[in-house]
Amino acid sequence: MANHPVTIEIPDDVYERAQRIAQERAQPVEQVLADYLAGTFSVLAALPVDEQAELAACRLLSDDTLRGLAGAQMTRQEQDRAHYLGDRTSRGTITPEERGEYEHLVERGNRLMLRKAWAAGVLLDRGHRVSSQEFAPQDG
Repeated sequence: MANHPVTIEIPDDVYERAQRIAQERAQPVEQVLADYLAGTFSVLAALPVDEQAELAACRLLSDDTLRGLAGAQMTRQEQDRAHYLGDRTSRGTITPEERGEYEHLVERGNRLMLRKAWAAGVLLDRGHRVSSQEFAPQDG
């Protein structure tokens, strides 16, 4: 596979993070950035275009907004309904209409989890710590 030299300008904070990683890996900064881009593109390529755009845009969000995404939850009503429909599916008593609703809720939950994980990954890339408490449901 051929390599293509590209010149881009990146913000100081991005360069500093890449430089720290490069020092830890004993690699050139250019290699760290190229590896990061390749990994991002390969992960995103498997997703629908709208999800690719949404996740790529996460890199532009503030840390506070990303923490909010990482802590987002489906509503209690949606969670309860999904559990109920999941039970009906397991027992084989779900109706076709309920099956469609259940599939929609599962897809919504999967997309939410992907956004949460992606937001946490961006925070980690920015040098922040992310704890499991940020993913846990909030009381109240």
